[in-house]
Amino acid sequence: MDIKYHKKSKLPDKPGVYFFKHKKQILYIGKATSLKDRTKSYFSKDLIETRGPLLVDMVYKADKIDWQETDSVLEALILEAQLIKKHQPYYNTREKDDKSFNYVCITKPARPHDGSGAGGEELPRVIVVRGRNVKHSVFNKIYGPYTSGPQLREAMKIIRRIFPFLDDKSKNYLEFYKQINLVPDLKDRKLYMQNIRNIKLFFSGKKQQILQNLKKEMKDYAKAREFEKAGEIKRQMFALQHINDVALLKQENFSRSSLPRVRGGSHTDKNFPVSFARIESYDIAHMGGKNMVGVMTVVEDGEVAKNEYKKFKIRTQNNANDTGALTEVLERRLAHTEWQYPNLIVVDGGVAQLHAGMSVLKKLGLKIPVVAVLKDEKHKPKDILGASEFTKKYKREILLSNSEAHRFAIAYHKNLRNRNFLI
Repeated sequence: MDIKYHKKSKLPDKPGVYFFKHKKQILYIGKATSLKDRTKSYFSKDLIETRGPLLVDMVYKADKIDWQETDSVLEALILEAQLIKKHQPYYNTREKDDKSFNYVCITKPARPHDGSGAGGEELPRVIVVRGRNVKHSVFNKIYGPYTSGPQLREAMKIIRRIFPFLDDKSKNYLEFYKQINLVPDLKDRKLYMQNIRNIKLFFSGKKQQILQNLKKEMKDYAKAREFEKAGEIKRQMFALQHINDVALLKQENFSRSSLPRVRGGSHTDKNFPVSFARIESYDIAHMGGKNMVGVMTVVEDGEVAKNEYKKFKIRTQNNANDTGALTEVLERRLAHTEWQYPNLIVVDGGVAQLHAGMSVLKKLGLKIPVVAVLKDEKHKPKDILGASEFTKKYKREILLSNSEAHRFAIAYHKNLRNRNFLI
């Protein structure tokens, strides 16, 4: 398929979901703010640089593009997840490990006549869970997969403003959430369960059915002279018909300009693109060269992924050689080709640490950008060195990962030191 085919296709400048096909087989499903502009990007000269060889192969094999319009970007996001789950397109499932996908999960409600709440929670919560942590026995409903964590989090904020619900943080911030209308009146179980039912319908792509239900509920409340509740239903109907997804549009742009893809060496499984940014940060801790340790921390989609942190007991350095220790840690980590490679590496230190990191990657033939977080005399971030095209764009994520690495390294070193002292 080439750009001439795309021009003839006359895709609309509207949000929706697109399908790359070979004959009747769906090869790839994606969502778009603008179907026309998004699909056009697959025919750019730098596709292999921005998306990787996997999707270049997909475009080469495709002979048709179909699409389905939606009323909003939010609905395109949800429809994309439904269709990926239904059709399991080859190039979607190869683009990212299922365990890294995100899912929207609704916890099980308590049995109606069980005052103890056994068998579920009194009021179900709506939470976002990583694929690796999804346990079907725990949840009443599971929706996904969603390929972009930041986009899903923005989507959940939009949905929550329409249908307030409890999440995994509500217990600690309940009063605050009540003030900004992110949780409803929890004394009214009926109204809360109506919100949960409508959230389920929304994630099933049944907006029109929700509107019909809301219209009936509004009339029932008005008839019962419960005008405040009728007014809340009217607000929900308006919000659903005029979805404000400006924040989601920004996240769509962020996703399309994500970090570069890892290529090089013989690690062919790492050559394929991913639709999120994985940042790994490294730090070394010791006391005068004794009990020397190194750590790796991970930030994915702007959030820490603590279950992916790694510890390294330094084997090759007998003195306070931080750069030598860093070199050892990076070489040992990158030898684990079964671990997903990062899009960006962050090291703690200055020019020496930056060059040490770059040297390891060059020796291994891996094209992963490296930055170093330089500290002042109080060990506060002073500057970010290297790969300037990423230091401003991902400053928050870089500093978050570096802070986590420093904290994790100190904790590991203290633990090791205390154990050795006890021995």
